[in-house]
Amino acid sequence: MSEDLTPTYTSKGKGFDRDTHYISDRITEGARRPEHGPVAEVWPVEAGRYRLIAARACPWANRSIIVRELLGLQDVISLGTPGPTHDKRSWTFDLDPDGRDPVLGIERLQEAYFARFADYPRGITVPAIVEVSTGKVVTNDFPWITHDFFFEWREFHREDAPDLWPADLREEMEEVMQRIYTEVNNGVYRCGFAGSQESYDAAYERLWTALDWLEERLSTRRYLMGDAITEADVRLFTTLVRFDPVYHGHFKCNRQKLTEMPALWGYARDLFQTPGFGDTVDFEQIKQHYYVVHTDINPTGIVPQGPDLAGWRAPHGRD
Repeated sequence: MSEDLTPTYTSKGKGFDRDTHYISDRITEGARRPEHGPVAEVWPVEAGRYRLIAARACPWANRSIIVRELLGLQDVISLGTPGPTHDKRSWTFDLDPDGRDPVLGIERLQEAYFARFADYPRGITVPAIVEVSTGKVVTNDFPWITHDFFFEWREFHREDAPDLWPADLREEMEEVMQRIYTEVNNGVYRCGFAGSQESYDAAYERLWTALDWLEERLSTRRYLMGDAITEADVRLFTTLVRFDPVYHGHFKCNRQKLTEMPALWGYARDLFQTPGFGDTVDFEQIKQHYYVVHTDINPTGIVPQGPDLAGWRAPHGRD
């Protein structure tokens, strides 16, 4: 999902409709064909072979950075981080010396896509995994990237890595994550890119119905699935951490701030203060990305100075 370079709209009511067609290759242990999920080609798990390209500004890419950290895969899958802004062509490595990724040697992520698909017709999205030796993109199918980090790269996990997909909770967790994706992760975009009052009003109601459900759920448990962090928490966190700096004002999701919802605010701070979460977040890059890139929403390109972010380190009391 990544940050689409250009939003698309449904023909009826000008509602936001995200392009969800991705490169469905998978990286698996022994290059076996997985039993679940989409798969075009399979690539073998191999330490040092791949580079994760993930902009810290992007919520979909931020997921992959967090999971890589939580599982301890830093030494086997390297990380390249494009800057927070891009043009219609591609994400760029403008934060790196000489504006090039230091491992792949490219200026634009687009180069890795074109190295494999000369006429790649869709958005150049992050996260993406690139084969280092060839410079070719392998996959940009964001939910399966983190799924496979957990299930396929187990031999490289750190000893105390969390069980992000507990077997006894998996069925319920899939349902929770699906609702979070459609109503919250993507729900804020439906509000922000609504092309009519009618589509915005409908998107707004859907979003806040889901956030009220999450507020109630998290008032009786520490994490979404109980007492331990799972993939579901990673997926929700990356939207919550962007809510007050971006989605509340820029995307008009302004019934309440995150800081005004006690359970969600405490939960978000709890995760933020957990190693692997808050240390992957760059609020300045987040604000620069949304307020500068989305010129149809913010044509002046002015990046707001607020909100005050000091509260993220305040005690959360949820342990």
